[in-house]
Amino acid sequence: MSSRSASPRLTTILLDLDGTLVDPAAGIIGSCRHALEQLGCPADAADDLRWLIGPPMRESLARLVGCRADPEDALRLYRARYGGGGLTEASLYDGVIEALATLRGRGFRLIVCTSKARVFAERVVEHFGLADQLDGVYGPELDGRFDDKGDLMAHIFAAEALSPGAACMVGDRKHDILAAARHGVPGIGVLWGYGDEAELRQAGATIILDRPADLPAACDSLSA
Repeated sequence: MSSRSASPRLTTILLDLDGTLVDPAAGIIGSCRHALEQLGCPADAADDLRWLIGPPMRESLARLVGCRADPEDALRLYRARYGGGGLTEASLYDGVIEALATLRGRGFRLIVCTSKARVFAERVVEHFGLADQLDGVYGPELDGRFDDKGDLMAHIFAAEALSPGAACMVGDRKHDILAAARHGVPGIGVLWGYGDEAELRQAGATIILDRPADLPAACDSLSA
C-alpha cells in the first residue's frame, strides 16, 4: 500500500458575488458615475462601464479617473452612494437560489469570496436572502486589505482551517480564476456574468458553465 496520503475530497465551494450570484450593474455603474460627477469629471454617457464589475473597486476607480482626480476621493464618494442604496440596485441571477440549495443539500460548504468590500457584501447577501444558504462571506476590508483576490483566498483558507485541495472557486472574471490557480484550486468560470469565454479560458478555467443550473453537476464532477 502506498504511504502517500489521498487528496482531500472537494468539500467547499468559494463563490464570487458580483456577476456570479447577483447582477450589480445598475448600482455599481451608477455609483461610479455619481462619484465622477461630484469630482467634476463625469464619464461620457456613452461609455460602457461594465468592465468595472469584477476587479477591486479601488483599482477600477484609479483607472477610471486617471490623472483627473484623486482616486481615493472617488472611492469615498462611490462608497457613500453605493452604501446609501446603490447596493440594492441589483438582481439575483435566475437559478442561483436553486443551485445553492442543491449544493447545500449535497453537503457542500458555500463561502462567498468577493472583491466587493466585506461590509457591503454582507449587506448584499442579507438583502437578497442568501445568508441562510452560505457558511461565510469574505471580502476586502475598507482599508484595502485583501483587495488582491489571491490574498483574500489565502485568508479564507487560514480562517476556515480549509485545505486548498478541498475547495474550488466559481466566478465570472479572470481575477477569480487566476486567484484559484495561484493556490492550485480548480476554477469554474461562468458565462452569465461579465467575463467572456476567451477571458476565462485564457485565465485557465477548469470548467466553463452557461447557466447556474449547471453548477451542481460541475461541482459533483470535481468531487468524484
